[in-house]
Amino acid sequence: MRAALMELRTGTGPLPAAARRAVRVTLAAGIGFYGFLYGLDRPVEATYALFAAVALAGLSRIPGSGRLRARVVARVLPAACALVVLGTWLSVRTWAAVAGMLVIGFCVAFSSAAGPRLAGAAPGLQLLYILPSFPPYAPDTLGQRLTGTVAGVLLLILAEATVLPDPVVPGYRDLAAAAAAEAARCAAVLERPPHTLPMAEVARASERAQALRPSKVGEAQRPAGPGVRERALAHTGLAARTLLARLRSLPPLEPIAPDGTAGLELVRAVRESADGTAALLGEGGPPPTSSTRLRDLQVSLARSAVTGPGPGFRNAALLELADAALVLRGAAGIAVRGRAGATDVVVPGADQVSGPADRFWYAWEGPVRLWWRRLAGNGGPRSVHFQNAVRIGVALAVARAVAGLDSLPHGFWAMLAVLSLTGTNAVQTRATVRLALIGTLVGAVAAGGVLALAGEASTVYAIVLPPLMLFAFCVGPVRGVGWAQAMFTLVVAMAFAQLSPVTWQLAAVRFLDVLVGSAIGMVCGLLAWPRGAHDELGRAVAELLHAAAEDVQAATAAFGRARAVEPDQRVRHALAMAESAYAQYQTERRHPAAAAGEDWQAAMMTGHHVLWGGRRPPGAPPGPPEEAVVREYGAWVAAGLRRAAAAADPVHATGPADPGPVGPAPRRSGPEGAPPVFYTAMAWLDSLSADLNLLDRGAGASGASGPGPAAPGRA
Repeated sequence: MRAALMELRTGTGPLPAAARRAVRVTLAAGIGFYGFLYGLDRPVEATYALFAAVALAGLSRIPGSGRLRARVVARVLPAACALVVLGTWLSVRTWAAVAGMLVIGFCVAFSSAAGPRLAGAAPGLQLLYILPSFPPYAPDTLGQRLTGTVAGVLLLILAEATVLPDPVVPGYRDLAAAAAAEAARCAAVLERPPHTLPMAEVARASERAQALRPSKVGEAQRPAGPGVRERALAHTGLAARTLLARLRSLPPLEPIAPDGTAGLELVRAVRESADGTAALLGEGGPPPTSSTRLRDLQVSLARSAVTGPGPGFRNAALLELADAALVLRGAAGIAVRGRAGATDVVVPGADQVSGPADRFWYAWEGPVRLWWRRLAGNGGPRSVHFQNAVRIGVALAVARAVAGLDSLPHGFWAMLAVLSLTGTNAVQTRATVRLALIGTLVGAVAAGGVLALAGEASTVYAIVLPPLMLFAFCVGPVRGVGWAQAMFTLVVAMAFAQLSPVTWQLAAVRFLDVLVGSAIGMVCGLLAWPRGAHDELGRAVAELLHAAAEDVQAATAAFGRARAVEPDQRVRHALAMAESAYAQYQTERRHPAAAAGEDWQAAMMTGHHVLWGGRRPPGAPPGPPEEAVVREYGAWVAAGLRRAAAAADPVHATGPADPGPVGPAPRRSGPEGAPPVFYTAMAWLDSLSADLNLLDRGAGASGASGPGPAAPGRA
């Protein structure tokens, strides 16, 4: 028993985590339900207190620790109350209830575009709107409903924040601080002869970089929100991965060469900057060192003369290294201090000013505009968030119409089945419904037996309900939808049996409602984007590669002047759409042959490479010969990206097929005395050429995250 209690308190596996959450929701729901029903004789408040706690803890899947979930639940409390009010007012007439279900169901489901925390809370908020939409239609009890809802939510917040605290899990900021510290360590090694990283150090740096990938981080730790700090923290992770990759692939320095001393000084400045960034992320105070020295060294190195491709590409790698360190410092400052940290940001570029709105554009946007960017960017039919919201909204409206027109008994359960069983593609919905119906049937038979034996003995139901809730909310998340439906059927039967006299027929009604709701969910799943994220991912990746091709061509065509910002915005938006589709794609059940050999991550890393490259660093402008070489290479890379886009989405490809690059890349050495910016541009195009090789070969996902052999310093 002692070992079991210790595992409950400190275990990090699925079962201990589910058990802790089950204890919290059982305490919150039980105290509210029994306090109102038996202590105050207030059945309406008791019902809403019970379902408010169950909705936001049992049905919802808010990621993170108990305290983090408590903060999320506290923030959505006003929305929960507003949904109860709207559900009560719109429920009197069937047409108003159906219209409200369509609009509000869509809006609540679409809020998932704001990040995993709101996405986790959305099903619970839907339930709080569904609950008052069914008999009894009693607008005069609105005050009692709100009282019960607020009491249930407050009890849940208290339980989540204080009962059985979850073990501390390193957050994304901690991971970024560790990556910055590792970058400083690598730079310190590079300062010493032979000025290269041993294989053990390369492996360690690669491990730290991989730990920052979103797919390696829990949903609660991912900085996926639309706010300034969340965007800056995501930017910090990308910059840290880029810095580590450039340190791993930095060409050996030569202290004897004319550029060697400047190179060592720049690496030393990178170490000091990374140390300061690690301290900033770890302690939250002002960084102990300034980045001014690093910025000055970068400008000096960019304006120094180089002879030959060897020193030229080495200088380009050093410039890219300094750029990554400076962006890491700037993003970390905004992530820690918010907009106050943006006042110290200076992004290097032509003549020392590339425009802060380029790299850190979000720091100068207001919160309303940032939210609008996120929601408007996902507001079309090509967004998986929009597709899911339409599917859920329509299914809920149809279920509400069926329940209202046919007087479906306890139609609330049919809508709950729609909400919990409708998947993001038809295959997933069909598999979920089959298991759910089996589980519901087993639970209905068990509940019918208990109701038939106990009759109207409410004391039996009062004794059975708490341990049953504890078991249901512990086992359901671990064993799957079949167990969850079976146990939840028992829970709601025991709860309703205490609110009014019931018979064993209640269990049969529960199964009928789940059957109707499942059928509605399956039909809507078949009619609305039945393949889920699979088709949309192909389109999104194709759009990303098309945007990247245009961006590369525009950047190389404008190589003789400072880089324009506008093309970046399209690539950034396309990358966000592709990443959201890929995140859903990874969670979906698919046919075995649905995606054989497709390497979507390689395409998305290409988008990141396009965003990071193409900016002209400070220094002497290139001449016409250098511009011609870069333009020719850029056109070759852009053609390859267009060919990869057509391959990613051959069904919807428009226009004639582009044969893409044929033969070796037109890379050649620059003219004698070519400025450093020429070699920087060529290194960027080399990295994109390596990305094209990965896309053509269909390389594994692990290979998509590192630099190619001819891509010095690319993350």
